[in-house]
Amino acid sequence: MVTPGRAQELKAASRDFPSLDLAPRELCDLELLITGAFSPLSGFMNRADYEWVCASQRLADGTLWPVPVTLGAPLNLAMKLAPGAQVALRDTEGTMIAVLTVSEIWESDRRMEAACVYGDADGAHPEASQLLSRPPYACLAGRIEAVELPTHHDFIALRHAPEALRAEHERRGVTRVMGYQPRHLMHRTHVEFTRRAILKHNAKLLVLACVGRRTLEETGHHARVRALRAALEHYPRNHAQPNLVELSARRCGPRAALLHTIVAKNFGCTHFVVEHDYADTGARASGEPLYGQYEAQEHAQEHAREIGVEIVPFQDLVYEEDHPEHFLMGRALARHGHATAKERQAQVPPERASEVARWFSYPNVLQELQKPFRGRTEQGVTIFFTGLSGSGKSTIAQVLIAKLMEFGDRPVTLLDGDAVRKHLSSELGFSREHRDINILRLGYVASLISLHRGITVCAPIAPYAATRAKVRAMVEANGGFVEVHVATPIEVCEARDRKGLYARARAGIIKEFTGVSDPYEAPMQAEVVIDTSVVTAQAAADRIIGYLIKAGHIADPAHAPAYDADGAKPHPDAAFHAEAGREQRPPHEEHAARA
Repeated sequence: MVTPGRAQELKAASRDFPSLDLAPRELCDLELLITGAFSPLSGFMNRADYEWVCASQRLADGTLWPVPVTLGAPLNLAMKLAPGAQVALRDTEGTMIAVLTVSEIWESDRRMEAACVYGDADGAHPEASQLLSRPPYACLAGRIEAVELPTHHDFIALRHAPEALRAEHERRGVTRVMGYQPRHLMHRTHVEFTRRAILKHNAKLLVLACVGRRTLEETGHHARVRALRAALEHYPRNHAQPNLVELSARRCGPRAALLHTIVAKNFGCTHFVVEHDYADTGARASGEPLYGQYEAQEHAQEHAREIGVEIVPFQDLVYEEDHPEHFLMGRALARHGHATAKERQAQVPPERASEVARWFSYPNVLQELQKPFRGRTEQGVTIFFTGLSGSGKSTIAQVLIAKLMEFGDRPVTLLDGDAVRKHLSSELGFSREHRDINILRLGYVASLISLHRGITVCAPIAPYAATRAKVRAMVEANGGFVEVHVATPIEVCEARDRKGLYARARAGIIKEFTGVSDPYEAPMQAEVVIDTSVVTAQAAADRIIGYLIKAGHIADPAHAPAYDADGAKPHPDAAFHAEAGREQRPPHEEHAARA
């Protein structure tokens, strides 16, 4: 960190600096560079260090370092820079965290990096795939002057810099510290093993929980940290301490084990627990394992002396089915009826904590995991309509909302294409880029409503599959997502064209009109498919409600009629068939069929 005076100078001068908004991983990396958690690394890598690390897990000067730590910049920014230029590095809210004085602008070899670091140059590994599919960028290297640390508002008492923890250990006379980085959560097997390990090595346990960048709304993150604190109650008093580390996950097996060992050393650890299958993502597409089962442990042990940390290999515990309160160690226990914790339950999503056997975890841990996760009928859900203009989306949406409000006890919000255009996206045009932005804004609002357990009904055209997939991912992070494809044929939609939009599009008066001069990418796996040329809006809404009940998104009201949960079959009621042939009343106008 620079002095307060220098920080003021940099902040004043930064008005003339170009800015770079850091991606979540880069912001994590910058924080660890500033605090010394990434020591001996002090800045983002230049080309020489990058190539050496990829090839040999060492910096150009021979210092051990296992993974690339680089700073990517968009090409339009990089082209304006030259060595000596200063760049303001900013967080997601625009706060300047540091200033980079550029010494080198270079291009990485992403395929080589994927092959060396992840053992996969074809993109089968999820992080290799993310690396290879990233838009073009240049890498920046140079001197970093830190103005302030990234701000964290959650669990401040559990966030300590490496220097502060080392000083605390020295003050308390603690000379042996065993680091442990849980892969997901800590349950009985993790507590039992580490408790025995610290007693054996006469050490204090430091649990380095890697949290990455989290938003305040991520209830799962908060539940996991509270569950971690609950797990640490099962150690002898003052023998275990948690510490949150903004370490972005790098699931590269042996190299990740080496990186985490170095980070643990910087936090004052003299010992470090390494699990088998460490930071592993599973198998290749061919079924061949990415890494050997014990490769990470062996790799860390190979370099332990150089790092200055003793590696403690994690061993699976077994429990006796006749005495489930007993956890035993050792491979000589085959005569007992037993199973490893990993075989029984590899990881527990917080929302499924109620299903976990009590032998596997502790009641107080499971209680913390369950707190923010209610039953599915109390979680938020988004019903996302998509279809051509005139297909009947808005009409069905209005009927659906009325029915949900009749018997539901959760708030229901309509995000119609026209309303979103008017109130959230009035400045946008109708290029593909602007249409995508409009739909993503709608998805973001829906995700916030889902976060607070509301029901959202969205009725845009949403013609592009990739954009709909992004909205689904955004919403599913906070609740349920049900895609409803209103697959009414375009001929029927044109016949309903009260204001003549299709006619004007055919004449070339309206440009980029979905279904005429611009494509509509029909969903391949929508949860519900409806054709309003053969069903009424009432029947369509009933069908959607039937699906919501069947999928558990809403409770089945005792007073409601029997709903058809099949999105493809016609409603069996005879009265419905009598109405099925009637022409559906056209929906209200959708803004130039381009929402």
